[in-house]
Order: sequence, then structure tokens, then C-alpha cells
Amino acid sequence: MANLITIARIALLFITIGLIYEGGVQTITLCVFLIIVVFASDGFDGWVARRRKETSDFGAVFDIASDRIVENALWVVFADLNLIPVWIPLLVLTRGFLVDGFRSISFREGKTTFGPNNMMRSPLTEWLTAGRFMRALYGYAKTLAFIFLTGLEAYEHRNADGTVLGRIYDFDPLRWTGWGLIGIAVTLTVVRGLPVIFDALALYGPTASAGSSTSKKEP
Repeated sequence: MANLITIARIALLFITIGLIYEGGVQTITLCVFLIIVVFASDGFDGWVARRRKETSDFGAVFDIASDRIVENALWVVFADLNLIPVWIPLLVLTRGFLVDGFRSISFREGKTTFGPNNMMRSPLTEWLTAGRFMRALYGYAKTLAFIFLTGLEAYEHRNADGTVLGRIYDFDPLRWTGWGLIGIAVTLTVVRGLPVIFDALALYGPTASAGSSTSKKEP
């Protein structure tokens, strides 16, 4: 059931993207709410898996992969729509490939992305990458940034004059806040990704000691 929810989430994402490209102001206004559903369902699949006792390694990896699909697709789309510079999706994609590649090594050794048996080597890096506060902050920043950009597409490239969306985006502080959220989301993407890369190099890189990769498992 949880995996079906994840699949439905990805399907809804691509339906929403199609509507953003093809729709008018009213359709894009609907897409704002669809983006909320896409991100709200992120935690729902995990809750269902725990509730039904369907948690598994496959489900955990699939959930992370779906997060990457959602995030990367939206950054690419909004760059293609000339709302953000292309270096943002390039940065996010590069970070994602590196982080997921290194995590695949730790996953092979029985470590998890989050939880007590993760690959982080210090309380600070663990807090940045796996702490609930940072994960929540990152999630909310991305969600609000994508909501803002969805509405901005109608405001910038459709005739939103006189519409509810047009009146909302005419409010300068809202647009400043939206751009600030984009900056926070991109910054957190880097800040939360670098510890994974550095710790992975220390654990598995050419200068890592033979026993360093299992040091967290030792009593």
C-alpha cells in the first residue's frame, strides 16, 4: 500500500507539471494545491508503511528515490520556464547524485539514511543531515518555494491581471519572501549534502582506515 501511494505521488507530480505547461491562470492556481498534495503525501506513505507493518529496505530506498524525482523534476521545470537560473537544478542534481551514490555504499554495509545507524560521524553532521528539525525545515522550505514558483509562472508568463493570483503576487513582500525561501532551500541543499560527502570520503575514501567504516557499530 505504501509503495502504491509513492507511485501515485510521482504520477500526480507529472500530471501537475503537464498542467503547469499547458494551463491558464486558473489551471495553474489548481496546480498550487496539487503541489501541496504532492509534498503532503511524502510523509503519508511512511506513516502507512509503519501502520501496516510494511516497512522494508526497498520501501525506504523507493521513498528517497521518489523525493529525488519530485525535487529534481520541479527545479528543472522552473528553470526551463525561466523562473530560476539553470545553475540551481544543476547544483541540486549534482548534490543528489553524489549523496545518493555515497549512501548506497553505506546502505550495503547495513547503515540507514536516518536513525541511529546512519553513516554520520559526529553529532553536528548527524543533526544537519538526519535531525528532525533540519529535515522538517528543509522540507517546508522546498514545499513553499515550489508553491511560490508555481504561482509565479502564472504571474510572470500568463495574464494574471485582475485574478486572485495576480493580486496576491502584486504584493511585493510576498515575492521577496518567496525568493528568500528559494535561497533557503538551495542553501540547505548544499549544507545538508556536504557532510554526507565529507563523511563518506573519510569512511570509504582512499585515505580511510580499514576499520573506520564499522566504527559506529562498535560498542
